[in-house]
Amino acid sequence: MQSLGDQRYRGSCRSSSKGELEDLGDIGDSGEYNVYSTFQSHEPDFDYLKSLEIEEKINKIRWLPQQNAAHFLLSTNDKTIKLWKVSERDKRPEGYNLKDEEGRLKDISTVTSLQVPVLKPTDLMVEVRPRRVFSNGHTYHVNSISVNSDGETYLSADDLRINLWNLGITDRSFNIVDIKPANMEELTEVITSAEFHPHHCHMLVYSSSKGTLRLCDMRASALCDQHSKLFEEPEDPGSRSFFSEIISSVSDVKFSHNGRYLLTRDYLTAKVWDLNMDKGPVETYQVHEYLRSKLCSLYENDCIFDKFECVWNSSDSVIMTGAYNSFFRMLDRETGRGVTLEAWRESSKPRAVLRTRRVYTGGKRRRGDVGVDSLDFTKKILHMAWHPSENIIAIAATNNLYIFQDRVSPDAHTQ
Repeated sequence: MQSLGDQRYRGSCRSSSKGELEDLGDIGDSGEYNVYSTFQSHEPDFDYLKSLEIEEKINKIRWLPQQNAAHFLLSTNDKTIKLWKVSERDKRPEGYNLKDEEGRLKDISTVTSLQVPVLKPTDLMVEVRPRRVFSNGHTYHVNSISVNSDGETYLSADDLRINLWNLGITDRSFNIVDIKPANMEELTEVITSAEFHPHHCHMLVYSSSKGTLRLCDMRASALCDQHSKLFEEPEDPGSRSFFSEIISSVSDVKFSHNGRYLLTRDYLTAKVWDLNMDKGPVETYQVHEYLRSKLCSLYENDCIFDKFECVWNSSDSVIMTGAYNSFFRMLDRETGRGVTLEAWRESSKPRAVLRTRRVYTGGKRRRGDVGVDSLDFTKKILHMAWHPSENIIAIAATNNLYIFQDRVSPDAHTQ
């Protein structure tokens, strides 16, 4: 899993299944990124009440807006959310009057004169410290965290509830959405993703396993069980099948940077919704429609339950989402056209150009086309991020993190 940062992070923070975080430093002359810092975010734990092991695996990472020289980020596993401070030091004080160079106290009788301590340049040291630990807020596995535009609060969501936290208070949170029925046998859907509006701190959206989106306004009620708007696409009865509900489940939802649109991803499609039009999506993009005939085998190997993320570019004109065989899709909203690209080791060489790929589904076969039956479903791109202001993308493919930069502006730097 990875998320975008800024400045020294060059838009990436990588996490491993072992709960470790790696910050990637500045790009060098060779076009390669170096590891900036690595630290352990979570440790394995055990829920004694439920007799369940809690994995250290990180589910989500979110950066906080930068307020000073230090960076802050939130990371979460299934149960515990942590706030981290990442700072650096490249100077050290020297010339203490009462301490020697190794920090040991001097004998006062040996001090014959006073001097002013000075700061001397030293090798860069990166310090990562946990500032807050937010625990005991969720009964079920946390699937989303989102920082509010007010800079003081954030939300966390699990399958049935969404909680609102203050960044400075760890021992309590406020439950703002609760869809748990009195009788669990009546449960028909779960929360799959949630996010705050980028500009209005009182608005949030959450998606469900039924393919619906609910826009909530915290000004109307402290408990947002009654949504302000419901976004859903009418189902065609003629195309309904055993897999319909599974493939319509929304795995990710993202507000556009201007706050007007919503981007969602289900198993086969990416959709754009206008906040002012709740009758259906204004744009629908096929990601890998060629898999519709393979749903039975994808159900048997559990790939049909994979949760793909989706992201906007900085101008909201292009969207990106992942697929199988180390493929990912870029979709141009102006032209409605999409391109399939491949993240593989050869393309990770400095200044290498990404090559376009095509999945053969019939008709005339071109050289280099990949057949549907040849797709490797173990090489899936679930997580990705787009730099908030430049054409730099981060792609997580199996155990690799690829960072690609627009060749039109190869010398661009983050702000």
